[in-house]
Amino acid sequence: MGSRRNKVKHRGRFAASVIVVLLLLAAGGVAGLKMYMEDGAKPVNPTDSSYVNLLIPSGSTTQKIGELLESYDLIKDVSRFKMVARLEGYDGNLKAGEYTFSKSMSVRDMLDILSAGSANTKRFTIPEGYTVAKTADKLENEGFIDRDAFMDAADNAEFPYKFMQELPKGHGRLEGFLFPETYDVFTTATEEDIISRMLAQFDKEFTDEYYVRADELGCSLYKIITIASLIEAEARAAVDRPLIASVIYNRLSVNMKLQLDATVQYALGETKERLLIKDTQIDHPYNTYVIDGLPPGPICSPGADSIHAALYPAESNYLFYVRKPDNSGEHNFAESINEFNRYKAQWQQYQNSLD
Repeated sequence: MGSRRNKVKHRGRFAASVIVVLLLLAAGGVAGLKMYMEDGAKPVNPTDSSYVNLLIPSGSTTQKIGELLESYDLIKDVSRFKMVARLEGYDGNLKAGEYTFSKSMSVRDMLDILSAGSANTKRFTIPEGYTVAKTADKLENEGFIDRDAFMDAADNAEFPYKFMQELPKGHGRLEGFLFPETYDVFTTATEEDIISRMLAQFDKEFTDEYYVRADELGCSLYKIITIASLIEAEARAAVDRPLIASVIYNRLSVNMKLQLDATVQYALGETKERLLIKDTQIDHPYNTYVIDGLPPGPICSPGADSIHAALYPAESNYLFYVRKPDNSGEHNFAESINEFNRYKAQWQQYQNSLD
């Protein structure tokens, strides 16, 4: 009986000891975690007050911002940067913009600045389907650039992107490659800086998978972007893009002229709601009513969806398309000339009813 009491007593003491040990370990773990976090929040180099200018792009997550800061050795590591941001309420409140940091700043200093935002950047948006010239006009009107300097840089400046090797030299070489997007740039950004930023976005969008896919189609990057620009200029509804792509590829495969109105408008240098027969007969290398095959290059900057459609066209036997007689912007697609003419008559009747 006494032996049993002693065993129970010993078990009780052991259990209590285990609980105490676990509590101590837990306390030590919390303390250790706190020390780890505090060490990570300290300045990388308190004596280095040299400054680094950084542009935090719009839409950047805390992870992405941490990676950018780490790449410039401004923080010790991303995980502790994220930990401080999350535990102290900064996560999700960090703003895009132009910032000036130094290695002498703590993580909390940087988070305070990032959450307050920066007034050192300006934002612009280039819509899908803009040409280089139209992009230059918009940026000059908004006070970002000098148009002549921008056009000169577009034609002649050096940019360190691998796809540049595939582009022609001289005037118009960047047509199709100034990626349409919303950008935050430094207020001090030059014309070359802005162009480089847009080219960098194109380089990001055209992934390694896309290069592989282009090879599978037997196309160069330049040819894919040319086709994508035609899709961008012709499509008014997202659902139509892969189908318009299929029409382009189908016509090319049977040596049929593309006869795309958008290429005529590019050749004319203006957008006309209705083309005249004489417009489609002009002698111009971009007039696909006259030339065989594709035009010499892109006619505008395609967006991500049009690039994807050029790489992954729908499977069809369509050779024609005509706008639907409504305001949807969608097209009717046809395999035969008779079907095409029927759709064309419907569209013309609809247009006449609006006059």
